[in-house]
Amino acid sequence: MKGSSCASSRAGMAAQVSVLPAPRCLFDDPVQILVAGLQPQQAVTLRASLVDESGELFQAHALYRAGSRGDLDLSRSPAVGGSYLGVEPMGLLWSLQSKTPYKRLAKRNVLTPFHVDIEVYDGHGDMSHLLGKCTNERWFLGEGVKRIPVREGRLKATLFLPPGDGPFPGLIDLYGSGGGLVEYRASLLASRGFVTLALAYMAFEDLPAMPEVLELSYFEEAVNFLRKQQQVKSTGIGVLGLSKGADLALSMATFLPGIKAAVSISGSSFNSFIPLQGGGFTIPAHPYDLKKMKTSDESGIVDFSDMPVDHRDPTTWDCRIPLERSLAKFLFLSGLDDRNWKSDLYCQDAVQRLQQHGREAEFCSYPGAGHLLEPPYLPLCQVSIHKVLGMFVYWGGQWREHAKAQEDAWHRIQAFFWQHLMDADMPRSKL
Repeated sequence: MKGSSCASSRAGMAAQVSVLPAPRCLFDDPVQILVAGLQPQQAVTLRASLVDESGELFQAHALYRAGSRGDLDLSRSPAVGGSYLGVEPMGLLWSLQSKTPYKRLAKRNVLTPFHVDIEVYDGHGDMSHLLGKCTNERWFLGEGVKRIPVREGRLKATLFLPPGDGPFPGLIDLYGSGGGLVEYRASLLASRGFVTLALAYMAFEDLPAMPEVLELSYFEEAVNFLRKQQQVKSTGIGVLGLSKGADLALSMATFLPGIKAAVSISGSSFNSFIPLQGGGFTIPAHPYDLKKMKTSDESGIVDFSDMPVDHRDPTTWDCRIPLERSLAKFLFLSGLDDRNWKSDLYCQDAVQRLQQHGREAEFCSYPGAGHLLEPPYLPLCQVSIHKVLGMFVYWGGQWREHAKAQEDAWHRIQAFFWQHLMDADMPRSKL
């Protein structure tokens, strides 16, 4: 990820576009976008373009006026129109949208970067006169990070190892009920100094799309595998999960030895969707009231947020995860515009139960944030196809608020794990 500025202009172009501190960076790195060589107060349009691995084009644009010296600095210059308004240094990234409705931007192959073309055009809205162009190469795998596929015992996973001998804090990373083996968050965490195991548990290879039951012993295999890695600090493992992966993280921290810290992202304090089977017990799935499912007549988008039976109803209490028994530390993150389920209420339930047992927990809720809280600068996905259910699902969220929530949550997650797994402050990036 070395370099000082972007090769910014072609012969004959009037403006120079640059990305600092380097044109190559990790995807979660903030950058400074500069434009020089404009006329004072010149009206210009900046456009970002990214083509994902399926060939889908994502774009964002913003209208600006150059300063008195003919330059622009997106960390200080306000956008006056377009995909966002005001001073938004990373707005061209987090506001990327596809013209195809309900497309989610996600990284399938972490061994390759996303290339973001940043162009500046003369005038507001008429993008016919290109003045300058630059490409920002954004990686999900830092220099020296190793990616190792894992097929040991029943495990379907990918291990990411930071460069060096360690010891490093060890993490298990779980995504939601859409299934598959999702690697891009785990690879970024490894790039920040965590040995990270991205773990699949449904809808991948021979794992069924909708299992009749999930076995706690499968997740115990993952914990034991990670603890055996020489680079992992021996004091305990962390686990983080999004959506269904979040309640699994809470269950792992409750029932499995060796889990020292757990992060729930847009999760539930109740076992969701699929019964969880442990040694001599089964936690049933939280019941749903199908009559409360809301569907848009025109688009067919499904809103699940009112479907779960009220968690205060005594008939749901055998679905609770008894996390108050755990000795682990907990961090709960939720968006107040989560339209998949009311994750904020579940977080409050978990925190209250912990406090009643003399325990502390960190909890942060974000106004305007939706369900899919991702690493920073990945754009908001309000609606997308649920791969297992085969229907369009409403996730919620407002663009600017969600982007700010992702930045804050990403910092909190890393600081939380550094504190409780290493008893140290979060290190600065060496990239």
